[in-house]
Amino acid sequence: MRLISKPVLCNYYVTYRCNAKCGFCDIWERPSPYITLENAYQNLKDLKRLGVKVVDFTGGEPLLHRQLGELLEMAKQLGLITTVTTNCLLYPKYAKRFQGLIDMLHFSLDSPIEEEHNRSRGVDCFQFVVKSIEVAKSLGQRPDILFTVLEDNIDQIEQVYQEISLPNDLVLILNPVFEYNSVGDGLSEEALVKLQKWGRRKKVYLNEAFLELRRDGGNHISQPVCKAASSTLVLSPENELVLPCYHLGEAALPIDNKLFELYRSDKVQELITMEGRYAQCEGCVINCYMQPSFAVELNKYWLKALPSTLKYNWMKGTWKQLL
Repeated sequence: MRLISKPVLCNYYVTYRCNAKCGFCDIWERPSPYITLENAYQNLKDLKRLGVKVVDFTGGEPLLHRQLGELLEMAKQLGLITTVTTNCLLYPKYAKRFQGLIDMLHFSLDSPIEEEHNRSRGVDCFQFVVKSIEVAKSLGQRPDILFTVLEDNIDQIEQVYQEISLPNDLVLILNPVFEYNSVGDGLSEEALVKLQKWGRRKKVYLNEAFLELRRDGGNHISQPVCKAASSTLVLSPENELVLPCYHLGEAALPIDNKLFELYRSDKVQELITMEGRYAQCEGCVINCYMQPSFAVELNKYWLKALPSTLKYNWMKGTWKQLL
């Protein structure tokens, strides 16, 4: 049963450029422009009209956009919840620009061991994460530690939790790795069992619906769980609406300052009916689209996701804005 008919999230790619080369991601290989303030302002107003509550300014590395602070300020003035994930290479330099403008700030950290984290990211950024935590706290910000869980780092969660998350009073987000376009990998049942034990720990966010979906073999095109296109709008650096999601990208439609009208058009609505039904959608478990999918339809995944969703938004103080 559908609970929410409007889109709730926008993944706004401010650029595809990145200053890291993570082994589980291929976005950094793409050439890319940067979004403009003019386009962003109109798009953000239209997102608000469409019912979107959360805008994730993403990339690539979003801090490469020199006007990210202004983009965040626009979103906050419209009453939107903002989220940014960064590898921290630029955060210490620009942190003051974002002070008070990011509701959910995520610092990527995949290992407590400097050499291993740097190898995972393809660039020496561990010490920048350490410095960024210090800078953020000095500005009264509460970043989260975003830990991408792989087969070979799952046993390092405890060390990150004990040595970084708890001492700094930061939420530890556990993000199970996913596979797409021959990039990334899956997790074994043994890893899922280990991971599940973390869901109820203090200061830890783990969406247990992610684990349930993996055990069920992911999305099935005969009865799709994925509601990517109807729950989430994907906007590209070229100012296009990408459907049904970034990773599949079957269509990229020029917005031309008419996002509201474009989204409600027959063409887009027809594409939305295909969400989760393309051949490539079989077995998909991509977190950034499953999370909003779980939020808009009442099913077992909604029930599995509910405790962690409430817990996280309570910890971050964003629950009232989601009502």
